[in-house]
Amino acid sequence: MRENVRWMTEVALLAAFLSVAGAFKLPGLLPGTEFQLSAPLAVAICAVFGFAKYITAGLLSSMAGLMLGTQSVWNVGIALIFRCVVGAVFVLGGNRWLTVVLAGPIATITSRLVVGGILGNMAIPFMLAAVPGIIYTAITVWPLTILLKRITERGKKAIVYVVQR
Repeated sequence: MRENVRWMTEVALLAAFLSVAGAFKLPGLLPGTEFQLSAPLAVAICAVFGFAKYITAGLLSSMAGLMLGTQSVWNVGIALIFRCVVGAVFVLGGNRWLTVVLAGPIATITSRLVVGGILGNMAIPFMLAAVPGIIYTAITVWPLTILLKRITERGKKAIVYVVQR
């Protein structure tokens, strides 16, 4: 019972964290090249918490975004493709440094190609607009992963300390 409550609480907090991070966009040099911190955060969550919590938190975050009107169906579609590709990259590459750094850019490229293919001849503009975000994701994902690992390790130590007392 305690593990179920812990799992649900972590997933809810991660979903809220993703939703808030997705709301903040760093401006790019050109219009349409803004960067959301939610991309490297999502990859870091997958690396630290595993795919099950990552995909569940991501789906909850997308559902909340749809209900609040902050995301469109296209945003959710791109995010879902991104999440599935990140999971596949982790399955194929393991939970290593290089996998963590490359998962976000590979997922971004794949999701943009799929959406560009659906819309027809839009893949190149989508890819060009995503280049700054791909670079930002590759640079910021490892520090975020280290930060999340430290937070979870401290949380586990605090729980053990509290339970033992």
